[in-house]
Amino acid sequence: MVSEKLLTNKVAIVTGAGQGIGFQICRQLCDQGAKVILNDLDADLASNAAKIIRQENGDCIAVPGDSSNIQCIEQLIDTAVNRFGKLDITIVNAGITLFGNFLDYTVEAFNKVMEVNLTGSFFLVQAAARQYIKQGNGGSILLTSSVTGHQAHKNLAAYGMSKAALEMLAKNLVIELSPYHIRVNTIAPGATLTERTQSDIEYEKTWSNITPLGSPATTTDIANAAIFLVSPLAKHITGQSLIVDGGWTAVSPSP
Repeated sequence: MVSEKLLTNKVAIVTGAGQGIGFQICRQLCDQGAKVILNDLDADLASNAAKIIRQENGDCIAVPGDSSNIQCIEQLIDTAVNRFGKLDITIVNAGITLFGNFLDYTVEAFNKVMEVNLTGSFFLVQAAARQYIKQGNGGSILLTSSVTGHQAHKNLAAYGMSKAALEMLAKNLVIELSPYHIRVNTIAPGATLTERTQSDIEYEKTWSNITPLGSPATTTDIANAAIFLVSPLAKHITGQSLIVDGGWTAVSPSP
C-alpha cells in the first residue's frame, strides 16, 4: 500500500532557496507532492536548484529576484496563480546576516538587514494572505527565524532583533488571520551545515562541541521540521516558533 503524500497538489513559494536550508525545503515539498516556486536573489543558483529538483521528478520552477522588493513579491504570487492556479503554502526563508559590533554598526548595514529580513518578509506574508483570502480555503505561512532571536549572540544585535521581530509577527497575525483559516508559524534553526557555514573549516567541530546532541543540524533536519509545520499534521498549530538546534538554546555556550 502506497502512503498518501502530505502535500499532494499543494502549491508553495519558498524564498532564499537557491541552496542550503531553502533548497532542501523545496526538495522535500516536491517529494511530498507539492508544486514549488523557488526564489533566490542569485538567478543562476535559482535556475540550477530548480533544475536539480525537476531531474528528481519534482514540479519546481525558478523565479529569481529580490524578495524584499514589492514587484518581485507580486511576481511570485502571480506566477503561482498563473502557473498552478492557486497558492497554499508560503515559506519566507530569505534573509541576510551582517555581523558587526554594536558600537560600530552602520546605518547602511542596519537598514539592509531590516529591509531583507523584515520589510520583505512582512509584505510577502501580506501578499500571500491576501491571495489565500481571495481563494477562500485558508493556507499556511512559515517564517524562518533563528536561535539568535531567542539568545544573545555576539555581533548579531541587528540580526537577532530582526529574527525576534518575525516571531512576534507570527504571533500577532494569529489575531488577524485565524478567522480566514490561515496559519502562521516560525522555525528557528540553530547551527546548521550549509554551503556557507561549511566554508569555515572549524564550524562543524566548534558547534559539535557545544551542541548538547553532539552536532550541528543538517539542512534535512531543518526541512523536516518545516514540512511538518506547513502540512496538515500541524493543522491546529499557529503563532508558534519551533527551535531546531540540538538543545543549544537550553544551555547557550558561545562558540
